[in-house]
Order: sequence, then structure tokens, then C-alpha cells
Amino acid sequence: MRPVRRHFWRFFIAFLLAGLLAACEASTGYVVPTSLPTVTPTFTPSPSPTPGTNATPSAVPTEDIDPDAPTPTPLLGEVNIIVATQAATPTRSLNPNAPRIEFFTSDQLVVNPGNDITLYWSVLNVDRAVIYRLDADGSRSQAYNVFADGDLTVPTRASDRGQIDFVITANDNQVEAQHTVLLRCPVDWFFSPAPDDCATGEPDETNITDQQMERGRMLYVESRDVVYVLFNDGQEPAWLSFENRYDPDVHPERDENAPPEFIQPLRELGLVWRTNDIVRTRLGLGIAEGVDFAGFVQAAPVGTSREMLYISGADGTVLQLLPGNDEWQIIAPQ
Repeated sequence: MRPVRRHFWRFFIAFLLAGLLAACEASTGYVVPTSLPTVTPTFTPSPSPTPGTNATPSAVPTEDIDPDAPTPTPLLGEVNIIVATQAATPTRSLNPNAPRIEFFTSDQLVVNPGNDITLYWSVLNVDRAVIYRLDADGSRSQAYNVFADGDLTVPTRASDRGQIDFVITANDNQVEAQHTVLLRCPVDWFFSPAPDDCATGEPDETNITDQQMERGRMLYVESRDVVYVLFNDGQEPAWLSFENRYDPDVHPERDENAPPEFIQPLRELGLVWRTNDIVRTRLGLGIAEGVDFAGFVQAAPVGTSREMLYISGADGTVLQLLPGNDEWQIIAPQ
């Protein structure tokens, strides 16, 4: 009996423990950790006070400062304020031994044509210099070898016009300076408004023949013994000049074979018109007979070898012929 009872209790205790373990497993579950929910703040506007229309502004309190009161001292001592400034750029100093023109001038800045001009100059750190007189085209026409400083008298011609330019150079043209002397205009123009240029000489009073053509104009100036042909057909050249070769003992005054209704140039003008195909073709026939009258011719120099020419017209105008045969124009005197 005793062994059977012992086995019973062992079996009973084992069965009881198994039941307890099964009950614990059935009540146990898996727990998954999750983040706590975050509270999202919501903006709720708060009412701001609105002052009334009759509100009186309150005074802002100000602090009374005693001028005799001590000023606060920084705990770390005196404070230095550093202001940034731009560094100065060093400039190259001039070589005191280099050649240099101290001055170059004259006793007069404006003279009459034909009067003398006295030049004065000083060039440092050289022994010699050269003074050039420039012509109307700017070329060095006359040379004067001079000392480093001094004076020089230069004559002018009565025919000089406009201005006279001088250049001083030294040390093989490494340094130079220019000086200009203006020339007064000693003559008047025969018409106004007068050109800015100074006339070469007094106006020349002479007999002139002026004839209007279909596409231009012809003039014969007796004092120059030249026939001027002016075209207005837009082609080049705009004007031409021909030395007069008309001889009344040799050449006919007109072409007798031309229809009587033709207006043809006569004498000096007629010889050029009849013997030059280009002139005749470009000008066409005359639109009026030539007019003989007493007029003027005057010129102004342009450069060293050319001139601007002004000729009286039979209609009271002045004809300006520009150098180079490229252009001519009519001036209405005032």
C-alpha cells in the first residue's frame, strides 16, 4: 500500500504543476512598444487691445542724468577702437636726372603775318635740343639746333595764315613739347557771313561770265583766265577747271550748225563746252544766256598746296569750290 500511495501523490503533484503552467502560458501575450502620441499645438490668436479714438498717449518716462555724475568705467580697462583704412598706393617717383622740358613759350601768342616771333625754352638734363617749325600739313619743315635753354627769333611771312606750330625735342625725340602762335587775319572777305578761314589776300575784282545750264553751271573768271564747270548731276567730280584757250581770231564764238532754239555757251565757255564731250553730256544745254558782270574772287589756303575758292555769282550768290573737286555749294550773302 505504501508504494502505491507514494506514486499517487507524485502523479497528483505533477498533474497540478502542469495545470498551473498551462494557465500561465494562456494568459501571457506579446507587448509591442509604441511611441507616445505628440500633441500638435494649435495657434489661437489672442485679442490685441485697440486704443480708443479719444485715448490720450501716456508719457514715456525719461531718466534724468546728472552731468556731474561719474561715468562708468569698462571692467577691462580702456577700449581701443580700430578703424580700417585703405592702404595708400605708392606712386613712382620721377627720375630727377631724366631729360625734361621745363617750359616752351613765346613772347606773343597772336601776331600779324609778317611779324617776328621770339621763342623761349628750357630743357633740363640735356646739353642740346632741336626746334622744328611745322608746315600747314603738320610736317617738320624747318629745324633749329639750339642749346638746352635760350631764345630764338623766327620770322613769319605775310602770306602765312591761320597759325604757326613749333615743336621742341631732346634726347633723340624722347621728350618733346609743342607751341602754337595764332596769326591775325589782315584782310576782309568780300561777303558776309565771312568764313572762319583767313583769306590768302584781298578780294580780286574781275569780269566774270556766269551761265546756268540744264545740269550745272559754267563760269569764266577773267583775272585767273580759267573756266570753271560746276555739275549738279550727282556724279563725280563735282566740278572741273580748264585754262582758257579761246582765241577770237581762231575759234568761232558759237556753233553755227546748232539749232537756233538751242541756248549754247559762247566764247570762253563755248569752246570748253563744244570740245569736251564729258562736259557737254553732263551739263546739257543752257537754260539762260550767259551773263557778264563785275564780280569778285577770293581764296583761302588749305594745307600747303590747295585752296578754297569763292566766286561771285550773277544772281548775287557766292559759289564756294572746295579743294579736291569733290564738292561745291552756293552761299547766300547776308
